[in-house]
Formats: sequence, C-alpha cells, structure tokens
Amino acid sequence: MGEDILTSAGMAMTEEQQSMPLRDAVFMSLRKAILTGKLKPGDRLTEVKLGKILGTSRTPIREAIRLLELDGLVTIVAGSGARVSRMTVEDLQEVMEIRSALEQLSAGLASERITEEEKEQLREACTSFNRITQTGDSVMIAEADVRFHDLILKAARNEKLKGILDGLADNIYRYRYEFIQDDLRYEHLIAEHCEICDAIVNGQREEAEKAAHVHIDRQCKAIRKQLLSENGD
Repeated sequence: MGEDILTSAGMAMTEEQQSMPLRDAVFMSLRKAILTGKLKPGDRLTEVKLGKILGTSRTPIREAIRLLELDGLVTIVAGSGARVSRMTVEDLQEVMEIRSALEQLSAGLASERITEEEKEQLREACTSFNRITQTGDSVMIAEADVRFHDLILKAARNEKLKGILDGLADNIYRYRYEFIQDDLRYEHLIAEHCEICDAIVNGQREEAEKAAHVHIDRQCKAIRKQLLSENGD
C-alpha cells in the first residue's frame, strides 16, 4: 500500500493515543482504519511505512499487528507479510449466525428486565439514530447503531452474554459498517429498530426476539450479496 494512501486513511495519532503506550496507540489507530474501511481488505501493512507515518519504531507496530491478528482483523502469511483480512461469505455467515442468536436472546431478556429509565434511553436511541442517518456520515451512523444495541444488551443484565458479544465486537462492527454505507437501507434500519424497541418496551418477549432475528437476518443477506458482487461471483 502506498504511503500517501496510508496517510489519507487517517493514520496520524490523536492526542489521546499519543498518551498511550506505543503498541496500544498503534493498535487503536490501525484498528479504527480497518473497521471503518479506510484500510481495505487485502491491503498490506508494511512495518517500515507505518513506522514512518506514525513516527514509531517497527517493534510497537509489529506487536500491534499481532494483536490485530488475534482479533481476526489482520492475516499474516509467511513470505507475504501482514494484510488486512478479507471479508468472506463464510466468515460473514459464521459471525452473523452467532450474532443473530445472541441478539435474539438479548432482546428477549431485555423485554423482561428493562427499567423505566432504560425504556426512555432506548426510545431516545431510536430517535437519535433516525436523526443521525440524515447526516449521511457512515461512522456516526454505525456508532449510533452500536449505542442502540448496547442499550438492549445492558437491559438484558447478563454479563456472560455481554462478554461473548464484546468478544465479537470488532467482527460485528466491520460487517455493520459495510452494511450501513448504503443509504438506501436507512429506512429499513429505522423501522426495524422501532419494532425491536416497541416490543422490548411493551414487555413482549416473543415479538422482541422475532424482530431481532429479522433485523440481523436481513443484514446478513444484504452483506452476503455485496460480498458476492465484489468478488465477482
């Protein structure tokens, strides 16, 4: 990957990252660029070029790349080096199958355990998501989507469930961002969020689980179509 492209991918460290240990700062910078699609699947991560742009030695970069490999965001191949992991239909299916099951459980539990205060927060998250989609900013929309689902997870009050979803967070976010970039889908997303929210707020567990399933299943099918189109299948 060319140095000019790396620079445009927003690799410069923020003030907050500059106060972190170098490995963590590099990790956060690369992670964000990958999750938001600024570093594309298949892009090569060259230690020398990254070090020049980030103003670090190769060691923290190498350590950060290893961490990204553990998260499944980077693939290291002998003789080829480190590259941003490609998004495959097979990986999508595995991630979304797990996410669908967990999101259904989360919505179902939330419908039984949500507090009055959390109901208001969830309603506000729906309204906020609607408003933010009008900006057309994919990062802001993705973050608003994360907030909506995180509120449901919080209301579910199951730390083990939270731990599993947290472990999949990066993989889920990557596909979420891929999906959200098409503004033709915002209307569907808003409607689905409202259906999930209404069912949870009204204590309708079966309806909440069904709405969550429809929401994730539709995303999976849309992203699968995108990936097949990109791969020429």
